[in-house]
Amino acid sequence: MDIKTIGIIGAGTMGSGIAQVMAASGFEVILMDVKDEFIERGMENINWGLNKMVEKGKMTNEEKEKVIDRVHTTTRLEDIAKADFVIEAVPEIAELKFDIFKRLDVLCPEYIILSTNTSSISITRIASATKRQDKVIGMHFMNPAPVMKLMEIIRGKNTSDETFTAVKSLVGRIGNIPVESKDSPGFIVNRVLMPMINEAVFALMEGVASAEDIDKAMTLGANLPMGPLALADLIGLDTVLSITESIYRETGDQKHRPCPLLKRYVDTGQLGKKTGRGFYKYGL
Repeated sequence: MDIKTIGIIGAGTMGSGIAQVMAASGFEVILMDVKDEFIERGMENINWGLNKMVEKGKMTNEEKEKVIDRVHTTTRLEDIAKADFVIEAVPEIAELKFDIFKRLDVLCPEYIILSTNTSSISITRIASATKRQDKVIGMHFMNPAPVMKLMEIIRGKNTSDETFTAVKSLVGRIGNIPVESKDSPGFIVNRVLMPMINEAVFALMEGVASAEDIDKAMTLGANLPMGPLALADLIGLDTVLSITESIYRETGDQKHRPCPLLKRYVDTGQLGKKTGRGFYKYGL
């Protein structure tokens, strides 16, 4: 496929990060979200990320401006039809994703691949909202997308070999490292990571140890670069809860039942680093 323009739906943390990766790799990007304020925040994220690269000497100011110029924004889903490849990166709400893919199926030419950045929802179920199930695939970027090189590629039941090959080629062009996963709840990373984080929250709730000591034990005892509770704060406790709930719904397995303490933090708006408080306090 001759992919020159990438359409990205959702300008949040993941969508803006993916947009930065694609624009920095030379692609034109159409970044879409439903409100101008979401778009503005997304562009601020991209600008911040690129400034960090300039500070580290990985990019010049001139190169940064060229990357910014490749990102075109819109609040109209119809504009995504101009793209050669589509990546959906909206929140982990199944009904929202189904609706978007149903609309994209009508708007985009029938040969266009529609990919989703979902971290836990079945690719087969998302594809079922379209009449091009062979051209629907999962592309799970890790957070933060401009830094993390892993790419989980997930086939739905009817994803074609041609679609998989095209996506794997695209992943190579942006410098990411692909791993293939079956269409199973949580795929690979979250299937393993979310239960660990959830169990750490249970340990905290049950008074096994403080948050600091739980994280210290896991960094020093399991050689992790970051403790599970600090990582949860970085990801966002609302995101952790959403993914864990999705895996629990999909599997029905009690081992994935979200910890009540995690729900309590989310209910009180303590979502981690982005709100200044989660399992730890942060200066904003």
